[in-house]
Amino acid sequence: MRRTGAETEPEDSAYDVAVIGYGPTGVTAANLLGAMGLRVVVLERDAEIFTRARAISTDEEVVRIWQRTGLSERLKQDMLTERPVDFVDADGRTFLSAHPTPRGHGHPPQMFIYQPALEQVLRDGVDRYPNVEVLLRHECLRLRQDADGVELTVVGTVDDSVHRLRASYVIAADGGSSLTRAQLNIGYEGRTYEDRWVVIDTEMLKPWPDHDKLRFHCDPARPAVDCPTPLGHHRYEFPLLPGDDEKHLVTEDAAYQLISRYGIGRDSIKVLRATVYSHHVRFATRFRMGRVFLAGDAAHAMPPWIGQGMAAGVRDVANLCWKLDAVLHGELPETVLDSYESERKPHVKEVTKRAVFVGRTITERRAPVTRIRNGALRALDRIPGFGNWLQDANWIPVARYDAGLQAGPRVRATGHQVPQPWVTVPDGTRVRLDDALAGRWHVLHARSATPQPAWSLPGVVSSTITPMGSQPAEGTLVDSDGVLLPWMTRHDADTLALRPDAYVYAAAPTGAPLPPPPQGFAPSTIARLHVPTAQ
Repeated sequence: MRRTGAETEPEDSAYDVAVIGYGPTGVTAANLLGAMGLRVVVLERDAEIFTRARAISTDEEVVRIWQRTGLSERLKQDMLTERPVDFVDADGRTFLSAHPTPRGHGHPPQMFIYQPALEQVLRDGVDRYPNVEVLLRHECLRLRQDADGVELTVVGTVDDSVHRLRASYVIAADGGSSLTRAQLNIGYEGRTYEDRWVVIDTEMLKPWPDHDKLRFHCDPARPAVDCPTPLGHHRYEFPLLPGDDEKHLVTEDAAYQLISRYGIGRDSIKVLRATVYSHHVRFATRFRMGRVFLAGDAAHAMPPWIGQGMAAGVRDVANLCWKLDAVLHGELPETVLDSYESERKPHVKEVTKRAVFVGRTITERRAPVTRIRNGALRALDRIPGFGNWLQDANWIPVARYDAGLQAGPRVRATGHQVPQPWVTVPDGTRVRLDDALAGRWHVLHARSATPQPAWSLPGVVSSTITPMGSQPAEGTLVDSDGVLLPWMTRHDADTLALRPDAYVYAAAPTGAPLPPPPQGFAPSTIARLHVPTAQ
């Protein structure tokens, strides 16, 4: 349900969750919560989607999250996939090349996006849910928490009308300058880098050789990023150098001049906009205060070098939303919400650390150092698979949780997200694993079931994974791609207890009992997840 402006009052002031901010993080939360059947209100101060493309890529794990909203296939129609990444020297010669390798989430490992189009698809997805109310041109000016919920004072930015709403919980996804975070007096610690960058978004008029490659121009005179984006767009990023006139660099003539250094002229591109921004490394001192949770840029900010800023926010709400749903329906105690920060903060800090490292490698300005870097990496790149290994090992860390909502004692599989191959369900249909799991607690047995009395609860689904080529049968999932069973073997797990987000809560070897469920666990016998087909 979409509302623009303040021409009508909210239908009812009581909600399960209020989402502040309607960018990629907030709109993903609205889709996830909408599919769970929760009563949601979204507050967004702007009337339209921000037209400047900020994020330019995403990865398979994030698309796996959007799969839970039923939108992944539609979103992928507007993405560029399977594109190489090249690091080139000042003469444009490649000294390191990589093709991102899949990690088993069931989607291409790296995809380039055009953010305004992506956000529109996600917003259209929210329109499927009558239980989600979207208030555009509304801003939350004040929060007041009590034992039962949060009172939000909301102003319509068109006519200054004031509304008071109540929600059991609040997700603040209102960006790096979060008013919510400021109201809560939560610190936002870190640094802003001195280098400022001009970002130039263009429309591609005609293709040129290798236009579909991501290139990091590691030129000590002026490093640059040269990135394909879908739907006929292309992006360039250049640092401001000492003596540059910032106001001049964002003009159309200056933008064409910067891009022309790569042989691309006005006949090939049309400059749409140019803007200057700074790189930040920031972390909120806490991600939760009572019933209010920070997510996305409101909780953390990182440089763009490995394309994980937006992805980190999507991961935040994927971790949080199912826990809010479980608490609101009495399936888990409220203390489980503390695991949001303990799971997400270490991972996002490690991602940020790697983004900073990659950025330093790309933007090295000392010519002697760049010559050593280029020569060493060029020699290593001759080793088959080196570039792929380097990117896979050092680019984006696997999101494994070392603390949080998981059973002890920990074993090798604990805290990992299981891969997502295609499986065959009992009626013979071939589906992706997460679609078969349907967002519920699930016990998976390898080949034959070991009795697990502690998990024989109404509301916990139990399935036996049978080998590729097996006949579908009741209570089984056929490992159609031959992925799940080898993964379980490598992780010494004959039985897995999976959380609704497909992370391993508990695991046990052959013949051993699983650790018990979380304290206060009372899973619902009703499957609430409802994902309509994307329009």
